[in-house]
Amino acid sequence: MLDIVILAAGKGTRMKSDLAKVLHPIGSRSMLSHVISTARELGDYPIHVITGHGAEQVKQSLSQDQSLQDLGSLCLNYIQQTKQLGTGHAVQQALPALNKDSITLILYGDVPLINATTLNKLIRRVTSTSLGLLTVSLKDPSGYGRIVRDSCGSVISIIEQKDATPEQLTIQEINTGIMAVNSAQLQSWLPALSNNNAQGEYYLTDIIAMAVAHDVEINTEHPEAEWEVMGINNRKQQAELERIYQGNQAEQQMANGVTLLDPTRFDCRGSLVCGTDVVIDINCIFEGNNTIGANVTIGANCIIKNTHIGDNSEIKANTVLEDTTIANNCVIGPFARLRPGTVLSTNAKIGNFVETKKTIIGEGSKVNHLSYVGDAILGKDVNIGAGTITCNYDGVNKHQTTIEDNVFVGSNTALVAPITLGEGSTVGAGSTINKNVESGTLALTRSPQKAMKDWQRPKKK
Repeated sequence: MLDIVILAAGKGTRMKSDLAKVLHPIGSRSMLSHVISTARELGDYPIHVITGHGAEQVKQSLSQDQSLQDLGSLCLNYIQQTKQLGTGHAVQQALPALNKDSITLILYGDVPLINATTLNKLIRRVTSTSLGLLTVSLKDPSGYGRIVRDSCGSVISIIEQKDATPEQLTIQEINTGIMAVNSAQLQSWLPALSNNNAQGEYYLTDIIAMAVAHDVEINTEHPEAEWEVMGINNRKQQAELERIYQGNQAEQQMANGVTLLDPTRFDCRGSLVCGTDVVIDINCIFEGNNTIGANVTIGANCIIKNTHIGDNSEIKANTVLEDTTIANNCVIGPFARLRPGTVLSTNAKIGNFVETKKTIIGEGSKVNHLSYVGDAILGKDVNIGAGTITCNYDGVNKHQTTIEDNVFVGSNTALVAPITLGEGSTVGAGSTINKNVESGTLALTRSPQKAMKDWQRPKKK
């Protein structure tokens, strides 16, 4: 049995923000969301979130977090710490909710990249006569509590930097704060904590000395990578951890066979599943949930959100795709914007400076350049000329344009919806069409062209 306690009450003054500290994002998800997801990887155990500053803000954010909803049933027990009197005091608030026969795992909402593998190893270090403590050795341990060991190498205490002697400050092994302890022992030790220290706070770390006094062995475990236990207290640390997170994402994609032309200029702020032989150029951003088929090429500077891209398709540079579905063998861009509700069928083409919204593009159809097509259904083998727009909004309501198979629309055409262009019809360039066009016919609206001989241009006086 396991109880998971996540400390998330801090104000985060150094973030200089009205947003609760633990809600600041890494990879577009809050730090706290990352920690909760990792906790869930350990099993379907109770998760107790200790809130304080911005408590309602935290609850609202987590309730709307799609990544957590995707985990399925997830019951979070929120516990309010009305006064922030230290980490020991924070865990004290959770004592009534803990099962006395369980192990309590203590995590931190501002340490977002902790790995479930590391935590499982830590939990296995707990017995009836031992607890598990996660430590790490740093070249520069400034600011962290030091691990004090005896001559035999056994941990005997943790000393906070502000309370440490000059000799203790030379210790490089530091406390990460993450530990796993028998809940019954916590029930005994936490009420006995004292705030007789430089900060006037109740330190959770003081239970280490209590454990030693009760002949409880301190078993230390270490993360595989230092970044697992890096906390965030300011914007600089947030940016540093963001790049580490994105680097990890890039490494995973390359391990799965994706070609990243520059892994340091790749951002995945959600999930990305790729087929074989996918090539992604620089500065591409993936948000939400995206799937990419085999043999897909994505050009530089693209933003892709909640989109499926089929096999053998090409997304050219500077294209924005959001909530779209793209079939096999399509070509899009450069500088195209496909807005939510756009669906492309096989062999469709969207050219440069084209915008679509809530539009179905049929097989083999083309919208080549400088056009807007919204609230429309295009059949097969439709050609939309440059500068064409669907006039779908009358100031109050949206209206649909239907373009049937094999229609040719000339350049610089305005199609005033609601309207239907019948199969095989043609619209002459420069037309404004506001009535249905029958199949197989030519429709055009033009004023007669005039020529005035001996015309004199105006001249400046």
